[in-house]
Amino acid sequence: MAAKLLSVVYTTNRTISNGFKGAFLNGSRWMHSSQEPNKVKKTTQLKQMLLSKELEFIMEGHNGLSARIVQETGFKGIWGSGLSISAQLGVRDSNEASWTQVLDVVEYMSDATDIPILLDADTGYGNFNNARRLVKKLEERGIAGACIEDKLFPKTNSLLDGRVQPLADIEEFSLKIKACKDSQRDPDFCIVARVEAFISGYGLEEALKRADAYAKAGADAIVMHSKKSDPSDIESFMKAWSNQAPVIIIPTKYYTVPTQHFRDLGCSMVIWANHNLRASITAMQSLSATIYKDQSLVNVEKTVAPVKEIFRLQRDHELVEAEKIYLPQR
Repeated sequence: MAAKLLSVVYTTNRTISNGFKGAFLNGSRWMHSSQEPNKVKKTTQLKQMLLSKELEFIMEGHNGLSARIVQETGFKGIWGSGLSISAQLGVRDSNEASWTQVLDVVEYMSDATDIPILLDADTGYGNFNNARRLVKKLEERGIAGACIEDKLFPKTNSLLDGRVQPLADIEEFSLKIKACKDSQRDPDFCIVARVEAFISGYGLEEALKRADAYAKAGADAIVMHSKKSDPSDIESFMKAWSNQAPVIIIPTKYYTVPTQHFRDLGCSMVIWANHNLRASITAMQSLSATIYKDQSLVNVEKTVAPVKEIFRLQRDHELVEAEKIYLPQR
């Protein structure tokens, strides 16, 4: 638990120490001065983002604390990254963490935040029956949407080089999407279909064929994924796509492309997919090495978040106030 806390608190402290402006303490929360609690359902918030005329952004979170930090930073939504969630559990992104273990993590993330979470649900953890049961359980926990990719279970991380990335049958995956949409109870719960054609070495024709089929099956949006270092896959797709559904991109590999270019292409949403996890790894490796070498905390104490910041992120203030109401005062 201490490692998980450090993984995000260290990075947060650097943000605050560098001058986090336009924010103030509001009870137990650190909020932007322009940020107000959103009373709109989380599912509706996500649906509105997907349908917005503006390019929207969601940021990776991998546990309750990182999710709260994402919200406090000002993001309107959270990406429940499969890579990051599995990594913080210490296992590979190959469905080694069971879907119920992932569900436990995103439940904590949902409880800690007021903004929508789009879960990276891999392949839906099995066939249509597994996927539709997942949707039911996600709705019960206040998750706003699930992104399901058209590969085979168990999946392989898309960014691993030289790995075989077999794709699911188009008809079967389309019916999986339909099963998810038919089983959801909240009409605003979002099912996002992630097309892995480019990842698997196919060309534009296959990507378009799959995206078209998934949109017709009821997908609320399409993730078009690419691991090229340039945006050529995305450019070719967006120029040929008839805007049947919003398009989400994950520019982890083509990160040097100016964001305005994604707007010009007509993309609907950008997922910043794994950088909170990666930042926390860098911070923990550096800090642990320094303490190991120095056998002392003298050179690190001022570089990390104070313990009080952990308490604040845990909303200890709310508990103190609740104790005044619900515990006998002696």
